[in-house]
Amino acid sequence: MKAARAFCAAGLGVLRFDFRGSGESEGRFRDMTIEGEIADALAALEHMRAEPGVDAERVGLLGLSLGGLVAACAAARDGGVQALVLWSAVADLGGVFGERHESAAERASLGECGYYEHGAHRIGAGFVEQLGRIDPLAELGRYRAPALVVHGSDDQSVPVAHAEMYMQALSGGDRAKHIIEGADHTYSTVGFEREAIEVTRDWLVERIGGTTR
Repeated sequence: MKAARAFCAAGLGVLRFDFRGSGESEGRFRDMTIEGEIADALAALEHMRAEPGVDAERVGLLGLSLGGLVAACAAARDGGVQALVLWSAVADLGGVFGERHESAAERASLGECGYYEHGAHRIGAGFVEQLGRIDPLAELGRYRAPALVVHGSDDQSVPVAHAEMYMQALSGGDRAKHIIEGADHTYSTVGFEREAIEVTRDWLVERIGGTTR
């Protein structure tokens, strides 16, 4: 919400949404899959372009963590995204989630309930089955528009090496990487948060418009 407010104050229109099964959206989290979230992101892009006053030729997309992976795939598949921002984005699903879910994969696939519990969430078989099939780095070969990769140097959930993986996969000329020294996965101090938001705001204004501050 803080990022959305900062972007709006800079003259950028913002659409925030919850994936199916999350937040205020309908559905069950246990039915969540990566492909389903990519489909939701693509639908959100179409909705945004149809809004009155929106320039469909100047639309950007931002995602955090697993949402960054979703944003990368959606931007590559959509073909009309003009600015892509990846915050602490997962580049290698298997590397981040594979070991974490490996022992439960059989229970999710073969168990009568069709899910297993991980923390406060129920993880369904569909998510586990797609871990080895979604490759955002390969998909980005189709993306040519500007991209900004932001990551914390002390991210313990998604190592900073994932930022470099994305930089190598991005083939367009206008690509930038910003590492926030000392920051964790979600930029959980006032200073880290401010830096991520301000760097992203200024970069987006330069690429797709808005007003300068």
